[in-house]
Amino acid sequence: MTVTDLAAPASTRPSPLPRLAVLVAAPRGFCAGVDRAIHIVELAIERYGAPVYVRHEIVHNRYVVETLKAKGAIFVEELDEVPDGVPVVFSAHGVPKAVPAAAEARGLNYLDATCPLVSKVHRQAERLVDAGRHILFIGHAGHPEVVGTFGQVPAGAMTLIETVEDARSIVVPDEVNLGFLTQTTLSVDDTADVVAELQRRFPAIQGPKGDDICYATSNRQAAVKAMAPRCDLVLVIGAANSSNSQRLREVAEREGARAHLIGRAADIDWSWFDGVATVGVTAGASAPEVLVQEVMAALAERYTITSEDITTAVEQVVFKLPRALAQ
Repeated sequence: MTVTDLAAPASTRPSPLPRLAVLVAAPRGFCAGVDRAIHIVELAIERYGAPVYVRHEIVHNRYVVETLKAKGAIFVEELDEVPDGVPVVFSAHGVPKAVPAAAEARGLNYLDATCPLVSKVHRQAERLVDAGRHILFIGHAGHPEVVGTFGQVPAGAMTLIETVEDARSIVVPDEVNLGFLTQTTLSVDDTADVVAELQRRFPAIQGPKGDDICYATSNRQAAVKAMAPRCDLVLVIGAANSSNSQRLREVAEREGARAHLIGRAADIDWSWFDGVATVGVTAGASAPEVLVQEVMAALAERYTITSEDITTAVEQVVFKLPRALAQ
């Protein structure tokens, strides 16, 4: 019997998998603020026992929320859903001042998981108002971070600006005593345009140097900018209600790639890959690395992949835990 005799008929041999180049953005996924917030919930469950209540999603990611639920976290929308005598954690997005005040009035044991970079914006808002300045806040209406920041200052002390057109048309009571601040998870380029218009119209306006967009948001957008021009398709792993994840999708599209936001591998529509030779993969700041690896595994099941990391920054930021948990 010859080797030829042992070979399977051509019609029954498995077809070789098509080739696909995969570019993987770095940095991607969890930032220091998200990692800290999740760790706070986990430590609170260890320290106090389940259940530990969390007001709003601790971060905007369903996988993270479900994982914490399995460990003993209960997520609620408002403080009045939290029973007496149990710990409660405030989400990484920050909360209005009225929320911890209400918790204290009830004698609740609360832990604030607000990202320190968001807390920095809160302090800036207070200082601007104390200096007699009206704040023009650049952000997205209804986002928890925006709601929390507005709740740091008296009603009427801050006006929301969402677009360059808003910046062009806003009427202010005093053009001299103005300040601006920004949500931490915005598009770097869009925000720069809005800030430039505000500075053009109101030369006396005061604010941070450039904007308050956090290092993680900026770094992830920079990585996508470097990666997307080489891609036919970009997959952004993140939640639909995650501002920074949506911005990554927009950045990829501006750089000429088709882009889709997915929660995890099961959300991939494989028809997107028709004619695709190179795909980019990234993840928003609240998406865990396990979901990135899940997507990579799904790609490897259908393609012979070659992967390349596109690294534009190395992050080593770590935030301290609340004193009550750091002991």
